[in-house]
Amino acid sequence: MMGKIVLLVFAAVLAVASAGMVGGFQNVDVNDEGVQNAINVSVVHHNKGTNDMYLRQVEEVVSAERQVVAGMKYRITLRLAKSTCRKDRANDECAIHTDPKKAQPYECVFTVWSRVWLKEIKVTHERCE
Repeated sequence: MMGKIVLLVFAAVLAVASAGMVGGFQNVDVNDEGVQNAINVSVVHHNKGTNDMYLRQVEEVVSAERQVVAGMKYRITLRLAKSTCRKDRANDECAIHTDPKKAQPYECVFTVWSRVWLKEIKVTHERCE
């Protein structure tokens, strides 16, 4: 009996260890559905918060991480650039300016909290440089 308990505890510890650091952020594929949702929410949030007349779009996903909390927390670093679309025409096809002076790219880190069972996803932190 004691041998089975030790074996079960060992198996649990091994499973947790192989999954990476418990409670910490882990790298995640940028094509993951949760990451894509977090990116979309981040860009919309960012565009609503700027005084710029033009929408920013994702030029590059620099990194994406997630952490299991009461839901999922995503930390996403995006390189954003100015598009050719004005904010009042958001439904148009929005390409990023090809001229770097007009695109004015910069990097932002977003923290997004997602609780799918509540159909809730929100940006909890944004820092741009």
